[in-house]
Amino acid sequence: PRQGYEIIDPKTGTVVGKVTSGTQSPSLGKAIAVASVPSQLAAVGTKLSINIRGTQVAAQVIPTPFYKRS
Repeated sequence: PRQGYEIIDPKTGTVVGKVTSGTQSPSLGKAIAVASVPSQLAAVGTKLSINIRGTQVAAQVIPTPFYKRS
């Protein structure tokens, strides 16, 4: 996900926010992003979608930090 991509509530199909920062994480091997969404959709575990070039990709709110050193 890249900056500006739309965040969609999969329950309603409506746009609820935007990605503010995103990239591929080399240490996690996954795509990560920070997004602005309404507080009622920001709870850890909430399932959302990101519109990436016309395709809705599943996403989930997770706690930060994304990565902890061992």
